[in-house]
Amino acid sequence: REFENKQNLAPAFKDMMPGKQKTPQRPLTTLVTTKICSVRCWYNSLTWILLLNSEYEMYTIERNAERTSSAGRLLYDIFVNFPDQPVVWREISVITSALRNDCQDKQTQFLRGLFETLPGRIQCEMLLKATEQCFNTLERAEMLLLLLRRFPESVVQHGVGLGESLLEAENIEDQESPVNCYRKLFVCDVLPLIINNPDVRLPAALLYKYLNKAAEFYINYVTRSTQMESQYQGVQDTPDLLSPSKRSSQKYVIEGLTEKSSHITDPWERVFKILSVVGVRCEWQMDMSRRSFGDILLKMKDVCRYIGNYDNEAHTKYKTQVTYSTMLVFFKNAFQYVSSIQPSLFQGPNAANQHPFVLLEDVSNVYGDADMDRSKHLHKKRKLAEGREKTMSSDDEDPSGKGRNRHITIHAAELPNSVEVLESFRLARESWELLHSLESLDKEFTRICVSWKTDTWLWLRIFLTDMIIYQGQYKKAIASLHHLAALQGSHSPQQIPGQGSLENQRALIQLATCHFALGEYRFTCEKVLDLMCYMVLPIQEGAKLQEEQPKLKSKFRKVSELKLWPFTSAAIMPYCLRLLLACFKVSSCFVCSGKTKPSFASTVLVWVVVVLGGIPQRENAWMAWRSP
Repeated sequence: REFENKQNLAPAFKDMMPGKQKTPQRPLTTLVTTKICSVRCWYNSLTWILLLNSEYEMYTIERNAERTSSAGRLLYDIFVNFPDQPVVWREISVITSALRNDCQDKQTQFLRGLFETLPGRIQCEMLLKATEQCFNTLERAEMLLLLLRRFPESVVQHGVGLGESLLEAENIEDQESPVNCYRKLFVCDVLPLIINNPDVRLPAALLYKYLNKAAEFYINYVTRSTQMESQYQGVQDTPDLLSPSKRSSQKYVIEGLTEKSSHITDPWERVFKILSVVGVRCEWQMDMSRRSFGDILLKMKDVCRYIGNYDNEAHTKYKTQVTYSTMLVFFKNAFQYVSSIQPSLFQGPNAANQHPFVLLEDVSNVYGDADMDRSKHLHKKRKLAEGREKTMSSDDEDPSGKGRNRHITIHAAELPNSVEVLESFRLARESWELLHSLESLDKEFTRICVSWKTDTWLWLRIFLTDMIIYQGQYKKAIASLHHLAALQGSHSPQQIPGQGSLENQRALIQLATCHFALGEYRFTCEKVLDLMCYMVLPIQEGAKLQEEQPKLKSKFRKVSELKLWPFTSAAIMPYCLRLLLACFKVSSCFVCSGKTKPSFASTVLVWVVVVLGGIPQRENAWMAWRSP
């Protein structure tokens, strides 16, 4: 019929064409051949559809019967013969979801075993095509991670690109904290695959960038506060959380990840391992036998001695080595110290039975020294007090504070790991001094701290305040305590009950001891009286504590001592009493000189009388103070 229609239309076409032309006529054999090809195509298509349906039906039967080997062979045939069919990709998506899933149910384990039966080439091709089907960044990253872990040779082609895409997604999403799902996948999963593969060649600048990202993530992960994780964290089963290394076992879920994916074991060990690998790749001066933090610090001090003798390229290389190595030692030991003296900052309710500690001046020597010679005239006492004021404050004499080798005392019964705590404080302090010993190191470290926003880290400000007090820079310590109060105010809306008052009390007692060291006795008494609003008289605990505290009576006071005091009413109340008595003893004209209003002096005296009357064990101190 089509042939006849074309024959009828031929005259019309002939009239439209100029000149006399013969209309080409289609042979009947050609038409028949074309129709046969069309029928054959339809037949082949129908055959493929029937074959797909039959094979998929057989695969479904084998899969439901959980026969792994036969189902794997059928899945292989279906994927090779019908790679673009939607029904095939629906099945592949189910299998890849099981590979990424943390569940251990029977169906998930069967699908994982089914995938393992496929040849490696098919597995690689299947994961690559599955990655192309993902439009979500996290899903695509997890699919590529499956590929990179199973086929390390693919890291060269896809590793760096995956890492950069995760960092780019983090910037696009504008994450507030470095502890987010994109950074976690990059630092914990992708970065080790990249830097541990010798075939991946990376420039030094890119390695330093990755090291910076990893260090920021791990430090923020370890030092996260209880306010950040309270919505995810339930009641912990293990009470032994004093050690920061064990704190990583707490439940913490990163948004966008599962609980299992959010859990990171030994974060400090991981970041130092990355530091070591980067150092080997960048040809740092490293001794693999040095493993303790003290050894690392000694090595960095040796490198600093000759860092100025290198050319620009070598100077940059070793400057980066000293900065990051010393910086990680500093943050690790500073966190170890703060988590030991104030465990509630990180552990919340788990630290209910662990008392915090506070670093204070030991004023027992001042009190005993002032009571030593009562027969001196008033003007001589005033000159003695002025001399003490100048001796106790080192802000003018030693601005750096490095020359004062002060001793910190603490009883082992009060803090079982006291040796480790003091060692952590020493290492962190020496690391801080090394980072500020050279202008180039100071500039690089400051740049990193600004980018990490370390000025908002409450725990770090606590350590820096104690370090400044140790150095004897009391004016700077007062400014640091005011900064600490501002940070506490920004965190207080989300603080656990009682946490804010604890920080306020710490600031008040440390402000009091700093003002006392500067000779500002009025401010000392004001801070002590403000602190008393939070305190309860420890009538029954005073006697026991008094027996445990040794009385230090030193005739000469060359360098003031420091002590980590338990921050409890039983320990702080006697200390405040001793501090007030020392104010009256050192400055004998405190009441009668006219510099202090009688109402304020009367308040102080009334408080001293009340406290001495409420603590019978202070009868000797009361008589010693009253007799002059």
